[in-house]
Amino acid sequence: MNRDIYNKTITVDGVDIFYREAGDRKNPSLLLLHGFPTSSVMFKNLMVALSDKFHLIAPDYPGFGFSAFPDKNDFEYSFKNVAACISRFTEEIDLKSFTIYLHDYGCPIGLRICVNHPAKIEGIIVQNGNAYLEGIEPVWDEIRDYWEYPTEEKKQKVYAFLSKEGTKEQYYAGLPEELLIRISPETWLLDWERMSRPGNLEMQFEMNCTYKSNIEMFPAFQEYFRTHQPAALVIWGKYDPYYSVEEAHCYKRDLPNAHIHIIDGSHMVLESNFEEVVELISSFMPLA
Repeated sequence: MNRDIYNKTITVDGVDIFYREAGDRKNPSLLLLHGFPTSSVMFKNLMVALSDKFHLIAPDYPGFGFSAFPDKNDFEYSFKNVAACISRFTEEIDLKSFTIYLHDYGCPIGLRICVNHPAKIEGIIVQNGNAYLEGIEPVWDEIRDYWEYPTEEKKQKVYAFLSKEGTKEQYYAGLPEELLIRISPETWLLDWERMSRPGNLEMQFEMNCTYKSNIEMFPAFQEYFRTHQPAALVIWGKYDPYYSVEEAHCYKRDLPNAHIHIIDGSHMVLESNFEEVVELISSFMPLA
């Protein structure tokens, strides 16, 4: 049984995309799309655990992890453009059909792929991923106010999450005390090291400001659900301070057969509730 992870790079429209691959391509494929502020590193343990049954692919977005960080004059850091890049990435590696794992930023990125290429999607796994307004109210009020009425003072408040402490909080915020010891510090420290590259924080801020386009896409995402009825697994850490647990059950509106699981974690349940998540995915994924 081969549980090795292979670390690769492929050029997609002039941008070097780093990705991790594990498992036999003859098995059902799972495309793993990371959130902010991390990268494919968040999936390393999951890839090892599932590589005996599935084929797993985890890319880093441009400007994230170990993918290239092209100048913003050469690459538009928007959710629309990153989604187009990752969609092209799947073509370059000849990934024809797959279940897609949607976490945080990876949710609107991946759902754009679903909307544009529904025939490729065998199923969706949503892990604290946003496609309904209930997930961002009222937590996102301050940043949404900045999007609509930007001022330098508001920018400084919104920009505060782009810090070493803000990066750490993505892993620890809301998590019950007894689960804190499950968080490995090297992951968020790697995230912060990558974000500390010259110009990366400004890029991260500018990309975050395009999140408004994702909210505008919510009706299209929901129409995709209603029309195509992909098999769906929704996993939600109920203490997540960024995406409200109220959203998890919203998926049932458009995907009545979705499996909804609320677990005692926060935003990064692969760190705090690993065994539980592995069991849920293993039960959901189709076998070869």
